[in-house]
Order: sequence, then C-alpha cells, then structure tokens
Amino acid sequence: QKLNWKPLEDRRCTDIPWLILFALFNVGMLFICGFAISTGAASRLISGYDSYGNTCGQKNTEIPGIESSGKDQTLNKYVFFLDPCNIDLVKRKINSVALCVFRCPETELQTYDDLRKFAFTNGSKLCSYEVSLDRYSDDPNKATKCPKLPVPPSKSFPVFHRCTPADISCYAKFAEALITFVSDNSVLHRVITGVMTSKEIIMGLCLLSLVLSVIMMGVIRFISALLVWLLTAIVVLGSLGGTGVLWWLYVDHRVSANSTLPATELQVAKDNEKALLIYAIAATVFTLVLLLLMFFMRKRVALTIALFRVASKVFGHLPLLVLQPFWTFLTLMLFWVYWITFIFIEFILACQQMTVAGAVVTYYFTRDKSQLPLTPLLSSVMSVMRYHLGTVAKGAFIITLVEIPRLILTYIHNQLKGSENGCARCMVKACVCCLWCLEKCLSYLNQNAYVATAINSTSFCTSARDAFIILAENALRVATINSVGDFVLFLGKVLIVSCTAFAGVLALNYQREYTVWVLPLIIVCLFAFLVAHCFLSIFEMVVDVLFLCFAIDTKYNDGSPGSEYYMDKALMVTKVDRQEGGLVTMAIKHARLRSSG
Repeated sequence: QKLNWKPLEDRRCTDIPWLILFALFNVGMLFICGFAISTGAASRLISGYDSYGNTCGQKNTEIPGIESSGKDQTLNKYVFFLDPCNIDLVKRKINSVALCVFRCPETELQTYDDLRKFAFTNGSKLCSYEVSLDRYSDDPNKATKCPKLPVPPSKSFPVFHRCTPADISCYAKFAEALITFVSDNSVLHRVITGVMTSKEIIMGLCLLSLVLSVIMMGVIRFISALLVWLLTAIVVLGSLGGTGVLWWLYVDHRVSANSTLPATELQVAKDNEKALLIYAIAATVFTLVLLLLMFFMRKRVALTIALFRVASKVFGHLPLLVLQPFWTFLTLMLFWVYWITFIFIEFILACQQMTVAGAVVTYYFTRDKSQLPLTPLLSSVMSVMRYHLGTVAKGAFIITLVEIPRLILTYIHNQLKGSENGCARCMVKACVCCLWCLEKCLSYLNQNAYVATAINSTSFCTSARDAFIILAENALRVATINSVGDFVLFLGKVLIVSCTAFAGVLALNYQREYTVWVLPLIIVCLFAFLVAHCFLSIFEMVVDVLFLCFAIDTKYNDGSPGSEYYMDKALMVTKVDRQEGGLVTMAIKHARLRSSG
C-alpha cells in the first residue's frame, strides 16, 4: 500500500484518547499526593515532632508502647531541643531530646528556677513532659530530662518551626574542628585553596567550552567531508595495524613455545599462544567485516557529510534550537520535586523531540526559506501543544512500560550481589540488557514516529509504521549515519573537552605556588563535556530528522515538474551522484550484453 505523505498540508489533533488518559492519570496522582500530604508524614517535616512521636501544632494519636505519645500539641507549635548544639555530623541529626513548646526562649536561662519561671510565664515546659514543674530543681534525672544550662536564647526557624540558637557561637566547636581538619590536611587544603584562587580561571574555561561548542557546530559544516574521511581512515588503519600486531605476537609466542622451556613455562606459553590465535582470528574477522562495510557504504558516507552541512544551515535559520536543551533541563528541574521525575520524565523528553522534529520538518519542507515562520521553534511548540500532546503521551507511555521493569530488575540484580546463586544474577542481568536494548530501539523509533507525525499529522501507531517502513528501506544508510555520524560527534565532544583541558593547564601553569590542578581541571572538563553534549545531541537529533525527511523526499519525488525535490542543494548533489552512479553501472551492463551477443 502506497503511503500518502502530505508534508505540512493538513494539521489535526492526534491520539486524543491518550491525552485524556494522561490528564486523568495526572489528576489521579495529584489526589493521591494531596491525600498523602494531608494524612501522611509530610506535616511532620514542616511542623516538626518531638522525641515521643507527637507532631507539633496538632492533635496526635497514642502510639502503643511509647510513653508521652498521643498528646494534644495544638498550642505547642515549636520544636525545642534540650541540647541543640549536640550535632551528629555523620548521621546528619541533632543528638538531643526534642519537645513541643508554646514559645522558644528568647532570653538566656541560667538556672532551673529560670526554667520554671519561663514555664509559668509562657506556658512552655522546657523539661521532659513527665517532669513536673516543682521537681525541676531536685529531679534526679534533670541532667538528661532538662535542657543543658545555660539555655541560649533562640528564635523559631522560618517555616519549619524549630527553635534555633540566636547566637551561633555554640557551633564553634564544630567550626573549629572543621578548620583544624582542613588546616592539618595539607592535600585537602591545597585543593580547596586552588579552587578558590582559580575561580576566575574556572569560569573563563567554562565560557571557553561554551564558545568551542558553538564553533564546533559551525566548523562541522565546512570541514565535515575532511573530518569524516580522516576518522574513517584512522579506524581502518587502526584495525589493520592491530590485527597485524596480534598475528605477529601469535607467531612470536609459537616460536617460543616450540623452544626448550621448563614444563611450567611451556604450558603458559601454549596457553598464551591459543589466546593470541583466538584474538588474531577475531580481529581479522572484525577487520574484514569493517572493510566490507566501508566498501559498500563508501558512497553513503557522502550522505552523512551532506546531512551535517544541512544541519548546520538549520541552526543558522533556527538559532533558538541551541537553547532547547537548556529549556528542557530547566523543565526537568522544576518537575524534579514532584513524582513525575520517576515516571513521565519521558513525556518531557518526548515533547523536546517532537518540538525539534516539527521545527526541522517545517524548515525542510518549506521550499522558499524566506517564507519560514518568524520563530519556527515557537510555532512548533504551539503545534505540539495544540495537536500532538496525545501522541507524545502515548510514545512516552510505551518507553515507560519498558523502563520501569528494567529499573525493577536492576534493583533486584543489585540485591542479589554477594549471593551464591550466580545463575539467577546472570539471568537477571541478561534481562536488564535486553530491556535496555529494546528501550533504545523504541526510543529511536519513537523519535522518527514524531517526525512522521510532524509531517502528516497522523496518529502515533500510523506514524511509527510509516517511519519504520522508510527506515527499513534505507537500513544501510541508517547504519552509516548512526555509526559514522555518532562517532564523529563523539570525537567532537572529546575534542572540546581536550581543548578546554589544555587551555586550563596553560592557564593554571601561571599559578606556580599552587601545583595541585586536579579538582579545577575535573570541574572544567565535566562542565565542558556537559555543554558539548547538550549542543551536539541536538545536532544529532536534527541530523536524524533531516535524514528521514530526505528519505521521504527521494522516495516520493523525482525532480520532475510537479514533483520537485524539497531538499537542500548539498543533499541534491548527493542524490544526483547516486543516480549517475546507477546509470553508469546500467550502461556498463548493457555494453557487456551487446558485446557478448
């Protein structure tokens, strides 16, 4: 059945039932979260609680087996610690009895009589609930049941209702200990000092990595042909050289094994000989397969180069695409505080893919680039929100169906570590790997389904089917673009990180008094890699969208009047070269047939 591709001609809503289902799911989760907050332990985090399980500022239910639980603390809204400065840095908590009080002591209380007067005046008992006011001075357990004297003045902590000492001098011991540790630890001292003294250099290098990423996207457009062929040559020569070295080592070990050696050394030499033979054969097979692939894909590498050039032009017409990763990152950070971080992060990423696909599709299938919308990316965002949120929700749901079992099996595998059942661990790990591969395949198909939806405004399943047919018909091209293209972009990331690190070494070299450069360079390199990944991952996504558009264009258009190509001139040259190559081959075959006749 011939597919009816009508780029940008008709736009209608897709997968509406899935959008309704997604909305109902979110509403249901909001109710569940609201119920959990109103009836669960969320209020304990805000209001605080005492050492007996009572939440301050509300009525409480008695806990069996715990004295002083179940108290009505409606009027006692503040948490007071008997020894607020006794902090356990390892467990990150205050090692002190906590009580719910009506008011925090705003002046210093020096004696137990002061504690009793404060209780009479303000209604706040600062000793444990079981200690009566008339026993404050002579209770045998007052050292543990009452606050440590003198009680410093305190103020309630904003929002969280904790009585915090107004004078932070009580934390001097911990500050002193920390300072002493840093002073005594010469390595740590040098590292921290280096970071502080190099903060301007670090900020400058981070800015450099951002500039290099932008430059890289522009450079790829002009030297993509040289870059791709150079990397291809390096890979081929590296494979041939590695195979030759393995065969040379195998021959050398075989000669050694045939010489006169002690029995033990002779056995080791024979084992090494067998291992090297296996390695050499495997390397030979790999090299032959690589050479065959490069031979059959040599013409299609030109398509990857052309797609890189056109992708650079896309960014020239759609500059807001560069900011797309940062918008997505900020959106994810906003949702991070909610449950959606775990389950529909995929929905947000799918929205990004659909948005980029819509913008690139609009660029590709607009013959006159001067007629592009004023802001194609914002137009794509509006189109996604108006027509295709259901398709995005369905695609994200499919990925989630695979992702959740993989996460569960990963957890099970981690729990099985150290157990004696190695077979079970191996089977779980194999399932995790299979689900991971399935997830990656589905993600790639989803992305292309979003492109088909952006072109034809069809439902998710129809778009996925149409995209799969196009990809299957161009399997070799897909393999070339994904292998060569991804490898080139990965080396681009490595190049940006390397240049940033080299500049960092040169810059830090002027600080001779500080010789430990490890931490500043690690910070800079991590930032450089993240920035390069953000830029080049969008570049990779644009290349994938352009390829599907190109494949559709070449299948349903032939350049004749009324069926003109939409493609850029760079892609047009690649298409013409491929057609001319086919015509030359056919002419040779006809000539041979005539000569044989």
